Amino acid sequence: DLATALNDRGQVRYLRVEFAAAVQDFTAAIECQPGFEVPYYNRGLVRYRLGDFDEAMKDFKKVLELNPQFEDAALSLKQAKLDKEEKEKRGY
Repeated sequence: DLATALNDRGQVRYLRVEFAAAVQDFTAAIECQPGFEVPYYNRGLVRYRLGDFDEAMKDFKKVLELNPQFEDAALSLKQAKLDKEEKEKRGY
């Protein structure tokens, strides 16, 4: 379906380090199918990699709301929290 195709294209763009385009694709996939947890997770990974920990954590929390058994999202959420705290301690 369209949401899966957009998510897949976002994955390709992420691997090509085309982060803005990847985020757009993941967001479009979410808009097509709001209950599809995978694009939230993928968008969270891009946001995490960009250092946007707050937005990444929102995405990971949404994944866990949709699918509490999504272990990678739980681990990613935990890591984003730790990295945000570390960034704040260092003052940047």
